[in-house]
Amino acid sequence: MKIALAQLDYHVGNFEANAAKIIKAINEAKLSGVQLIAFSELAICGYPAWDFLEFDDFIAQCEKSIKTIASHCTGIAAIVGGPCRNPLKNGKNLYNSAWFLSEGTVQQMVHKTLLPTYDVFDEYRYFEPNTQFNCVDYLGQKIAVSICEDLWNLSEDPLYTKNPMDFLIKEHPDFAINIAASPFSFSHDASRMAVLRNNAKKYNIPFFYVNHTGAQTELIFDGASMVVHPDGSYLKMSFFEEEIRSFDLRKIKEGNFPQSDKQGKYELITQALIKGIQDYFSKMGFKKATLGLSGGIDSAVVFALAVKALGAEQVLPILLPSPYTSALSNNEAMTMVKLLGTAHKIIPIAKVMTSYSDLLNPHFEGLKSGLAEENLQARARGTILMAISNKLDYILLNTSNKSEMAVGYSTLYGDSIGAFSVLGDLYKTEVYELADYINKTWNNCIPELIISRAPSAELRPDQKDSDSLPDYSILDAILYQYIENRKGPDEIIQMGYDATTVHKILKLVNQSEYKRFQAPPILRVSDKAFGIGRRLPIVAKYLA
Repeated sequence: MKIALAQLDYHVGNFEANAAKIIKAINEAKLSGVQLIAFSELAICGYPAWDFLEFDDFIAQCEKSIKTIASHCTGIAAIVGGPCRNPLKNGKNLYNSAWFLSEGTVQQMVHKTLLPTYDVFDEYRYFEPNTQFNCVDYLGQKIAVSICEDLWNLSEDPLYTKNPMDFLIKEHPDFAINIAASPFSFSHDASRMAVLRNNAKKYNIPFFYVNHTGAQTELIFDGASMVVHPDGSYLKMSFFEEEIRSFDLRKIKEGNFPQSDKQGKYELITQALIKGIQDYFSKMGFKKATLGLSGGIDSAVVFALAVKALGAEQVLPILLPSPYTSALSNNEAMTMVKLLGTAHKIIPIAKVMTSYSDLLNPHFEGLKSGLAEENLQARARGTILMAISNKLDYILLNTSNKSEMAVGYSTLYGDSIGAFSVLGDLYKTEVYELADYINKTWNNCIPELIISRAPSAELRPDQKDSDSLPDYSILDAILYQYIENRKGPDEIIQMGYDATTVHKILKLVNQSEYKRFQAPPILRVSDKAFGIGRRLPIVAKYLA
């Protein structure tokens, strides 16, 4: 049997485009002699569809698209992910299903059993868990079909009480196919590989695994679909690219595949962020991006990524110097503009600052100048950037990093604005490391002085980030333990960090939740990003 995995980039709710892409893949696979082709989880509607799944019309369009796809499955079978109505009154109204299509019609349904409700997942909100287990019979082969999370319950501390494969293996399947929507994080590929290898070894059959690629707002899907043999060897498809690859089942059962080199952390992150920017713009129908270019590391990295993703002609950096902006900042920002070959604008904000002061001085009389005046600069920049965005039809990219967002080191409606956050899931130390990788890969497009200089918001004379925050190496290490590892203050202090510093940082994190609640969507590249995967109350006393 010749089996194909179709790793495609879907668009949530774009039924016509999704169905056309699937049908094209089916027809091309049939011409090349493929007998079975598998598409990823909820491919027909895109993932995640969230509360669109509560609309009857949305489900009806899924069903209509499935029937259209099925009509093309003659001389070939297809496994397509999509929602399915639950015919019973008890339980949720839908299943998350794999539709087995052959001979022009729906032959069998396989429903997802394990419905994740952690981090970015909330599937039990919509779907009923499966309770019946049957393999699919096709061309003399028994196929154990499962859906994403159904393979992820083999850990020492299992989250669920059953493993679907324990039931399916009783029918002695010849191989397994898992269709998935597995979001990217820079450490996830290793975890996913371990899960697939453990399943292949435990059940002693080859596993075919097909994943989404592309991005859906903040979630990025890396593809990396693969076939895994019980001997631990594997054949892996591309990261972050659409690809359809066919496999000869007889050869797959022989195993002992040659292994390819692993990709590094920042290589994967760079590819993920570029794909995230590209898909956000293409799927929303946007073409042009703008950003405030300060001469600092964050805006420099966002600028480089935007140019790589969209092209120099589509990116407009704007320099917004104040009386406190150093000549170094202006010079290095302009150097980078020339290196990347984009147009640019320079809009000094001194007149706006003076106007604000004249307007507010009577109301601030007798009060010492401080944070309010500093924040007015950031908000003046934000207002100008949004005016350019509105007038010239550019989408504004946010340039904040995860460290700043964590402790609230940003100005609401100032530097926190933007339609889309590119670096919001990278700590400041990671931004520097990413900049180093970009320079090594893209011919030193970020001036070295931007990387080596001390970071500063430049909202007052001689200001440095270190005036308000610990060194970023210390700050980020504490933040990582609290945010990613969910460690409490005492546990972090026992790791050797200063108690006063730990308590101050954790207090800042929790007190800044209201700012993050208003943040733009953040491209997710870690295991615990701010946004849909981290849900904390704004009004809370814990550590605040």
